[in-house]
Amino acid sequence: MQVHPHQLKPGCIITKEVIGKSKHPIIEKGTVVEEKHIKALEHFNIDIIEVSDKLQSGSAYIPNSYDHKELNNQINVQRESKTSFDTLYLQAVSDYKAMFNKWQGGGSVDIYLVRKIMMPLFNYLKDISLDLFLLHKFATKEDYFYHHGVAVSLLSAHLAKKMGYEKEWIQVGIAGILVDSGMAKLSENWLMKESRLTIAEYEEIKKHPTLSYRMVEDIPSVTKEMKLAILQHHERIDGSGYPIGVKEEKIHTYAKIIAVSDTYHAMTSERVYRKKQSPFKVVEEMLKLKYHKFDYPVLQKFVDTLMNYTIGTRVKLSTGKEAFIVFIDQNAPTRPMVRLMDSTEIIELKDKPAIFIDSIITD
Repeated sequence: MQVHPHQLKPGCIITKEVIGKSKHPIIEKGTVVEEKHIKALEHFNIDIIEVSDKLQSGSAYIPNSYDHKELNNQINVQRESKTSFDTLYLQAVSDYKAMFNKWQGGGSVDIYLVRKIMMPLFNYLKDISLDLFLLHKFATKEDYFYHHGVAVSLLSAHLAKKMGYEKEWIQVGIAGILVDSGMAKLSENWLMKESRLTIAEYEEIKKHPTLSYRMVEDIPSVTKEMKLAILQHHERIDGSGYPIGVKEEKIHTYAKIIAVSDTYHAMTSERVYRKKQSPFKVVEEMLKLKYHKFDYPVLQKFVDTLMNYTIGTRVKLSTGKEAFIVFIDQNAPTRPMVRLMDSTEIIELKDKPAIFIDSIITD
């Protein structure tokens, strides 16, 4: 029988191979459907699937109900949301830059203005999925700093929400955009510098968490937890961070959340003195530092959230070839199984250490 992917359920048996736009099979004949297959089919906009009228268990397969008009409406809303989010994001970056310039001129932090900039974006978090982890694509070498503030805010709010902070996630997001406010009190030369910081300059930069804390210290609407997050966002589990060098349980969870988000966006973005890196490569490097630099439960939730959006996603490999992800091993999330677009070859990246995912293709 022929059904739409939205009518599938785990246990269905594919009776005819599913062909994508590349004319290569996405799913082979005889495959027993799992949730990952359904997500992949939806991602590739497949309309018709041929399946057996019996499930793998032998029981009769009764398709889920399906309203084509309603689904199209949902897809159109999602597309509209994506466009609106991009517009709001770029406006927020512009507004953050203007706000930061006022701080450089001696202005104080206006929490009402900060919330006005970020709340419209927070309202989109549930709809933009993978795009949230690709915000680095907007940033250039010249305006990286301003993109970083908004992106860290969004990533931190999203991660806090996924960790179960049903009300406090907005506080985490607001703290995320304020962690670098103290940079406005430093020499402006750091912002224009086109080479790596000297040791002396780096020591000066390390003062910014304390300066950021002082800028919000006397604001009643900034909670104690938010202030700790701002002060501690560069602290590390092993005590190697700054400005104080506190360890593990002495670091507030909000700060641990922002630390992961801050590092991820910084490493995936184009910088004046460093090229951007693949999100998968960055996560792989961060996972090597679990238990030492980052709080493991926080980092693991971040990784799980990112990987939930990638089944069926098109990617470009370090070899230059394009592929799509067909399976993710939870024990090696940054090295999934991929299928090449120009052949039927399947590569298990965990067995190919020299090959990695260079970028995610969203067009």
